[in-house]
Amino acid sequence: MKKTGIVIAILFGIILIWGIGTYNGFVKKQEAMTTAWGQVENVYQRRADLVPNLVALVKNYTEYEQGTLIAVTEARAKAANANVNTENFDENEFADFESAQNELDNSLNRLIVSVENYPDLKANEEYLTLQAQLAGCENRILTERERFNETAKVYNQSVRKFPSNLIAKMFGFEKRPYFEADNGSEKAPETF
Repeated sequence: MKKTGIVIAILFGIILIWGIGTYNGFVKKQEAMTTAWGQVENVYQRRADLVPNLVALVKNYTEYEQGTLIAVTEARAKAANANVNTENFDENEFADFESAQNELDNSLNRLIVSVENYPDLKANEEYLTLQAQLAGCENRILTERERFNETAKVYNQSVRKFPSNLIAKMFGFEKRPYFEADNGSEKAPETF
């Protein structure tokens, strides 16, 4: 009887230590994912901070269609106000955030393409600097989204693997969304 009690106590102790270690592992991975998300927000914020300068510069140089400038300004405001709660990474919030960022990206692309009609602006050093900074931001955005996806992958694998999934379910650790390609991006653009 005594030996059975000792064996049960030892097994209980092993399970308890494993459970604590697994829980702490989830916390560590969740914090890594939150940090990676912070970097994603950081580079999106950098891009949003550059937009007013670009809009002001284009406005000063062109007799520009106000609709495009307004669209860029509104898309920037929407993107700047889009937030994701890092505690639960709700799929809908995540999709809204990504949609707002894509809307800003699309409006910036329309603005930059339209600038082609203004040779003086295209040659302006300040415009070229802003355009280079925006291109750098886009590259950093891609890099940080990739890093976020990698940390989310590690976290999600832990949440789904047996037997750690038992601890995940017990304490509410859930699978998190990834950044994904836009719809239609699997098709190559048509060239003329």
